[in-house]
Amino acid sequence: MQAKTIGLISYQEIPADKQDYVRRELEREIGAALEEGYKTFLTEFVQGAGMIFTRCVKEQGGKYPDIYLEGILSYTKQCERFNREEWELLAKCNGIKVLCDDCKQNYPLSVTRYLAGQSGRVIVIHDAQPDHDTAYAMDYARSMERDLRIIQI
Repeated sequence: MQAKTIGLISYQEIPADKQDYVRRELEREIGAALEEGYKTFLTEFVQGAGMIFTRCVKEQGGKYPDIYLEGILSYTKQCERFNREEWELLAKCNGIKVLCDDCKQNYPLSVTRYLAGQSGRVIVIHDAQPDHDTAYAMDYARSMERDLRIIQI
């Protein structure tokens, strides 16, 4: 585990009317973390919160040039459905980690375990009723005694 690493876990689709709120909350969390000395940020590279998180972290690069952002891909074929914007954001990551090179489908629980295992702080985004994967992510982060931050939409 890297004590000064933050992982974002979000299986929640972010409704259009909540995206500005999520962005502000992520900016607040990222800003606070940077002030506390966090420099490494991990995100599962998926549409929605992962893309917002990636943009927010990269926007801090001028003030904090030593930020390291790693995009986590659950499996190689995940890239096949990327649009141009997603490819451009992925290219802005300092590193890319593929958890299962020859898998044929997404394995969200392995991503959760990886992100929580590598992070001292975990940010989870969910709505009023977290789905099964999100509830597992929160329970797993707590069991690993991670600093859990929740953004409820």
